[in-house]
Amino acid sequence: MVGLQQVPESINFPSEEEKILQLWKDKDCFQQCLKQSQNRPKYTFYDGPPFATGRPHYGHILAGTIKDIVTRFAHQSGFHVDRRFGWDCHGLPIEHEIDKKINIKGPDDVTKMGIAEYNKKCRDIVMTYSNEWEIAVRRMGRWIDFNNDYKTLYPWFMETVWWVFKQLYDKGLVYRSVKVMPYSTACNTPLSNLESNQNYKDVQDPSVIVNFPLLEDKGVALIAWTTTPWTLPSNLALCVNPELQYVKVKDNTTGQTYIMMDARLGALFKSESEYTILDKFPGKVLKGLKYKPLFQYFSKCGEKGAFQVVTDNYVKEEEGTGVVHQAPYFGADDYRICMEYGIIQRNQAPVCPVDSSGCFTREVTDFVGQYVKAADKNIIKWLKEKGRLVNTSSYTHSYPHCPRSDTPLIYKAVPSWFIRVEHMVEKLLENNGKCYWVPDFVREKRFGNWLRDAHDWAVSRNRYWGTPIPLWVSDDFEEVVCIGSMEELEELTGVRVTDLHMESIDHLTIPSRCGKGELRRVKEVFDCWFESGSMPYAQAHYPFENRKEFEDTFPADFIAEGIDQTRGWFYTLLVLSTALFGKPPFKNVIVNGLVLASDGQKMSKRKKNYPDPGEIMKNYGADALRLYLINSPVVRGENLRFEEAGVHDVLKDVFLPWYNAYRFLVQNVQRLDKEEDVQFLYNENTEKQGDNIMDKWIQSFTQSLIQFFKKEMAAYRLYTVVPRLIRFVDMLTNWYVRTNRRRLKGESGAGDCLCALETLFSVLFSMCRLMAPFTPFITEMMYQNLVHLIDPASVKEDNSSIHYLMLPQVREGLIDKRIESAVSKMQSVIELGRVIRDRQTVRLPVKIPLKEVVVIHQDPEALKDIQSLEKYILEELNVRQLTLSTDMGKYGICLRAEPDHMVLGKRLKGAFKAVTASIKELTKEQLEAFQMTGSITVDGQELHEDDLRLTYTFDQSSVTAMQYEKHSDAQVLMLLHVCPDQSMLDEGVAREVINRIQKLRQKAHLVPSDEISVYYRCQPAGEYLDSVIQAHAEFIVATTKAPLLPYPVYLPSLIVEKTQLKGSDFKLDLELTIVKGSSAPKINLNGPACSYINLRVKLANKEQEGVVLLENPIGYNRVDMNKLREVCSSVFGTNNTQLSFFNSETELKNASDLQALSGTTLSVTSPGSSPSPVPTTDSLLCPYINLLLCNAYASECLSGKVATLLLENPVGCNGLNHASLLAETAKVFGLRNRRLKLYLNQYLTQELPADSSVKCLDTKTIYVRALPTTAEA
Repeated sequence: MVGLQQVPESINFPSEEEKILQLWKDKDCFQQCLKQSQNRPKYTFYDGPPFATGRPHYGHILAGTIKDIVTRFAHQSGFHVDRRFGWDCHGLPIEHEIDKKINIKGPDDVTKMGIAEYNKKCRDIVMTYSNEWEIAVRRMGRWIDFNNDYKTLYPWFMETVWWVFKQLYDKGLVYRSVKVMPYSTACNTPLSNLESNQNYKDVQDPSVIVNFPLLEDKGVALIAWTTTPWTLPSNLALCVNPELQYVKVKDNTTGQTYIMMDARLGALFKSESEYTILDKFPGKVLKGLKYKPLFQYFSKCGEKGAFQVVTDNYVKEEEGTGVVHQAPYFGADDYRICMEYGIIQRNQAPVCPVDSSGCFTREVTDFVGQYVKAADKNIIKWLKEKGRLVNTSSYTHSYPHCPRSDTPLIYKAVPSWFIRVEHMVEKLLENNGKCYWVPDFVREKRFGNWLRDAHDWAVSRNRYWGTPIPLWVSDDFEEVVCIGSMEELEELTGVRVTDLHMESIDHLTIPSRCGKGELRRVKEVFDCWFESGSMPYAQAHYPFENRKEFEDTFPADFIAEGIDQTRGWFYTLLVLSTALFGKPPFKNVIVNGLVLASDGQKMSKRKKNYPDPGEIMKNYGADALRLYLINSPVVRGENLRFEEAGVHDVLKDVFLPWYNAYRFLVQNVQRLDKEEDVQFLYNENTEKQGDNIMDKWIQSFTQSLIQFFKKEMAAYRLYTVVPRLIRFVDMLTNWYVRTNRRRLKGESGAGDCLCALETLFSVLFSMCRLMAPFTPFITEMMYQNLVHLIDPASVKEDNSSIHYLMLPQVREGLIDKRIESAVSKMQSVIELGRVIRDRQTVRLPVKIPLKEVVVIHQDPEALKDIQSLEKYILEELNVRQLTLSTDMGKYGICLRAEPDHMVLGKRLKGAFKAVTASIKELTKEQLEAFQMTGSITVDGQELHEDDLRLTYTFDQSSVTAMQYEKHSDAQVLMLLHVCPDQSMLDEGVAREVINRIQKLRQKAHLVPSDEISVYYRCQPAGEYLDSVIQAHAEFIVATTKAPLLPYPVYLPSLIVEKTQLKGSDFKLDLELTIVKGSSAPKINLNGPACSYINLRVKLANKEQEGVVLLENPIGYNRVDMNKLREVCSSVFGTNNTQLSFFNSETELKNASDLQALSGTTLSVTSPGSSPSPVPTTDSLLCPYINLLLCNAYASECLSGKVATLLLENPVGCNGLNHASLLAETAKVFGLRNRRLKLYLNQYLTQELPADSSVKCLDTKTIYVRALPTTAEA
């Protein structure tokens, strides 16, 4: 068959994937795919940009796989899908790498180096791992355009970011303010709330309680608790809850008097005996009290109201002392409260003695230059020396860390630029409601809750490598100009620029329109999240280019990222889209969970607690990794503990069975071509629908799957689709192929075989198209071979890759739910039977046939369905009889109900005991009704399937209990007869012999179309195993499709194996040898094997009839006219008389071709005589037998193994007996010196008796076995 390749027995999936990658590259398949679809409706997809400063990890692989699956599906569904890769090139990830590389400690180091040089170094490392990314993404089989990518450092991308910001500025959504924000001291910049929430860790911080003596009563002190001693030098106030109860309490150990919250006494004292309460009062009583400052660094602030008690409800009774120290420039609530009380002002110099690197400035003279976290211990020591420390301990809590440097964040007031978000929370929630989220709980819960608590977004960063914020301001910030394009910048500065980074524009000034001199650009750059949030517009350089294309395809049809992006990219996309256009940025989003190490911890390069993705792909292939990830809780937004064994299981449980089904199809298509000369070509338009119920079932099941697939994929529910696809592999391989192997092998005739192969091809082809988005490699590999079996007349499009093809259409006419239901019931019966057989496997291996299986079901219609599939049940369970019944009592079976004590006990409480007693009294009829309906009322309580467990028990005195094993599910009860007789045990041994032969065949890497012979030897010879093989020889040969012959072996062996068959009471040794070629030639022997002519001889008024064989063995010892005269002289006793031979009235000449006259009757006369009329006949005039030489080569004729022997000649003369038959046989095959045995069957189990009548053998085939010589023995 042209182009169709033989499929090897074993496969290395990773190496096959490499071949497919090369195929895609050679054919430029992805670009061809885009060209083919360019005139179709557009499906818009946004790819969130990763940083190229790190290598791709499982999170990237997972998200990339989801994106690839959905976009491939969209293409298959008739859309054009542009897929552009994007790169996040700015921001802290790059700067942090440079800072580590060249030892940058802070802004002063950057200033010394120069921003231009610093940014050049950043630019140089931006794409450090881009090549590794491209290799990894392509190796995973993802089709995405790297050549037409976008990078956030491209000037045209940055220009759109400016345009986005200007729109927001013009709408009044941009403002500058000093706010307390998460601050990375390692990166010298504030972070947004969404960034600070990305990296929480459990840490142990110092926990201190400090006293603050009241000025009006120095013998009494408020005591405050903090886990950040480094903020105490900046203390300006103390805060209490105005409504909660406070106490003046005496410490009985030290004699000191403190004020603290009543509910928090346990924070300082272990028992009531340690303190005495002197007074109780609400917190509002303390408002306005003055206290002695801890430090004198900012004592002048007391003149403006500092160092007093303030009140606010944010103080809680769950932790601390109920008195909270206020450092307004290091805490958001502190800042708010101190502003409300006028302790600080917006225009005053901030009390913030910490520099950008997190070190104390010169105001804090005792700790100047110390990093704040490192200064904690020195501050505690100082407090203790000054008598201000009441208690110290350690405190473990979850604390935010910088997602880039992995260092603890601090909270610090810094001037920043903000986007107003809080005013549009309702609009954000409304737009979020218009998006379709998978899983849907993310929209309402995780993301919805984040939106409800949204704060204004700090978009500025005090860094260098990023898109500069396009604001030019006067020195007093009173005059501000926002630039929205390069053209606008040129108009206002008179300078044309081609790059928008700081070094290219910061020297440009804009003349003030208000007489304030030159306006200069603010120093900050954008948070890189602002850039990624602008990606939908910036990747298209909107609105400067592609305006219509963008507006026609916005919002995007689809995006996907990890659940961590609910506070990242998803959020920034929605905020900007809502602010710009009032609508959501995407229609559909899939949110995946996180991929964790196998121990549930975060994957860590340092801990090396996960296998390298490259090694996983090298060992198992990308398809296996893809399917493992997608068929996991991670696509439902849950977390996955990555297990390498899970990837291996995909190969073992999914790919190998699928591959074997594909291989089986190709093998049998090739066998059909070779043995039947029938070429298989598939054309869906001319596909015939046969009557075979399993064909109808798998076709119906396939069409139902396609229907389900399209519906669920359109709803982006990958987590429902993949399990069904994997189940389909099981249905195809373990049910359809398994139950139809004989049909597919041609045992039921070429016509039925063709029908089964057509069904199998149709299903495999549909399956490959459905699986193509999920496993692009294995489907392409199979398709590149299967495509040669598709009728070219049915192809209407480029079909050189499976990924060019559209999804199969649902053929609803093939869907038959009744058949699907019937097969499902059959499968339940078989599965129950397999469980019983597994229980009995030691005593009764599955190869031993059993007498009967009884299926009991309450629904007669269900029993009809089971009856219709009887032959499959009998075959799969290896049982001889199926009995169906609705009456379990007939077999001594009782139905009982057992309550689920845990479930019912918890629910029913006091009524449980009475209900349990009533459950035990339920009748058979009530339990059967419950079995059918799934619910029952007992003592007024409605019980369901989760509450009761039905069990079946035998009446132990019944015969059934001794002969049958039982098993059941919710609907079906099965009984299996487990007492086989001797004939069944013998057949089991024969089946085991077949199994050993087939396994040996596999070991020799043989395919079904390879012609072989099998030789066997039993030890001990002539006993049980020998007799079983001989008795079942026909069955064994019919199954193995190979002659089965006893030793010795004369031919070169392909493989030899000694094996042992074990039973419960025997051990049998068997030696098997496989040789190439069939020892019993495949030839039609419905007549004489050799060519012949009948002769009617009339000489001197004497008439005789006889036969001359024109060859013997076949192909050897050919007879010509001269030889014919010699034979006639010998046979008919003509004594070399001259003879004339006539065919009808035509005399034969010396050159006549006798072979052409085979089967005719010739007249033989003396010369000059006329031929007599010859009656015609269709058979030999003499009785004959055909001979097949089974285990040797004929010596004299080289290789002839088939011959014909005349039992008498002429007619009625020279008859053979057993002895002469042996002699003539030896003569024909040139084996005169060998002992021969003659057999009546090809399995050499029925020897021709020495006393048998030779005349009874007429027209039969005799099988000849040469016995070994002494040397051979």
